[in-house]
Amino acid sequence: MAEEVWVGAWRPHRPRGPIMALYSSPGPKYLIPPTMGFVKHTPTKLRAPAYSFRGAPMLLAENCSPGPRYSMNPKILRTGKDVGPAYSILGRYHTKTMLTPGPGDYFPEKSTRHVFDSAPSHSISARTKTFRVDSTPGPAAYMLPVVMGPHTVGKVSQPSFSIKGRSKLGSFSDDLHKTPGPAAYRQTDVQVTKFKAPQYTMAARVEPAGDKTPKPGPGAHSPEKVTVTKPCAPIVTFGIKHSDYMTPLVVDAE
Repeated sequence: MAEEVWVGAWRPHRPRGPIMALYSSPGPKYLIPPTMGFVKHTPTKLRAPAYSFRGAPMLLAENCSPGPRYSMNPKILRTGKDVGPAYSILGRYHTKTMLTPGPGDYFPEKSTRHVFDSAPSHSISARTKTFRVDSTPGPAAYMLPVVMGPHTVGKVSQPSFSIKGRSKLGSFSDDLHKTPGPAAYRQTDVQVTKFKAPQYTMAARVEPAGDKTPKPGPGAHSPEKVTVTKPCAPIVTFGIKHSDYMTPLVVDAE
């Protein structure tokens, strides 16, 4: 009877892996921060001050003190070596030889002008190498100011007069025909200094707007030839007797 309760080949079995429907909580992906300790403490609770114990310091790889590895020399005391005086033979020192002046290099007779009072002495020196490139002016480049005339420098001069040459303007040699004549002056317009009168201008003929194509005049019409509105007698015309395409008959006069 129990086999008939299940339909088909399905039977209840244990799942192969966890199913999210079996969990009533979000699952292990959410982690509640702890309330103990200092690291990752929950921010909703007060955190008391925490102190840590420091570990033992690391031993140095090399000790800075000599230690028992070094053995002291028994001849060395706190005042130095406990030995007698000793001497050694050294080589000759190499000294630098300098050429010093001898007694014949001095002239004591020339030192009197430096020790005793002497008159000044001058010598003519040779021309320097930079004489040719020297650009300073010589004595001839300077000119003293004049002491006569109105252009004296540093002195008071009396008034001076000069005779000027004859002017060509207004003299007998002046060409009077070069002066402008009456026609050279332009007459001033009266309207510049007085009230201006009204002015009128004649404009061009105004053409009315319209069709500008040429139109036939009265002489271009022939009312006597109009037969459309008036009765007209029959009109007969004479045509040619022969065709234009036929050769005319030529009769010999002989």
